[in-house]
Amino acid sequence: MPEVPTPSEESEESEESEVLQDTPHRRVERVGNTVRRPTHPWSPAVHALLGHLAEVAFPYAPRLLGVDAEGREILEHLEGDSGQDGWSRIVDEDGLRAFARLLRDYHRAVADFRPSADLAWCTGVATLRPGEIVCHGDFGPWNVVWRGRRPVGLIDWDYARPAAPLHDIAYALEYAAPFRDDAECLRWLRYAEPPDRRRRIAVFAEGYGLPGTAGLVDAVIAVQEETVALVGRLADQGRQPQVAWVAEGHLDELRARAAWSRAHRRLLE
Repeated sequence: MPEVPTPSEESEESEESEVLQDTPHRRVERVGNTVRRPTHPWSPAVHALLGHLAEVAFPYAPRLLGVDAEGREILEHLEGDSGQDGWSRIVDEDGLRAFARLLRDYHRAVADFRPSADLAWCTGVATLRPGEIVCHGDFGPWNVVWRGRRPVGLIDWDYARPAAPLHDIAYALEYAAPFRDDAECLRWLRYAEPPDRRRRIAVFAEGYGLPGTAGLVDAVIAVQEETVALVGRLADQGRQPQVAWVAEGHLDELRARAAWSRAHRRLLE
């Protein structure tokens, strides 16, 4: 963990705070210019990743500043719009390309990162196999910080894990294409008309620098199925929020999404 002085308890008391997320299993709070988040058993691995990104001057990741008296990690607060506001930023093709370029830039920044073999990630995997990097693992528009139409930050690194770069690409494409029906795109994902998913996959591939789109639909479906397995595994281990997701039927929803993708390949290829 970077040896950066953490704010004193006295200074924290005088700083304004704001609750950014408050669920039964996770409370995220902004304190001054920092964000306080709960840790996980695999947080040491995530902290090593953030330390590497700071060393290589990757400008989009928050700096890790330490751990507070409550055991929460202290991160630099990145000013801008994120969460639900992120969806609208990738509807137009300029935003979609910027989204893809951000992922490309992250993959370049992490290409030479070789974490210690004693660090375990959320998947339980501890080492990188040939061809793998440490993927972000949750690269959706909600985890990008935007200022206007420009991405300026990448947050929520809890699900970083060793995988091939294609894992992040496919995960992002599920939401960027998107692999959702027209009704959801119009009602919830900020589209004014049904998206041309085939075109959007090509635009994303171009922005990232891929030579083409061959195999991407299969990769998205594979990642959707992997996500079902991971959520189930973490729930079986008693991890939250996965236990709650399973109880609320979210696992069935994830399975339905993969089934939709398999049934609607004609819209995607």
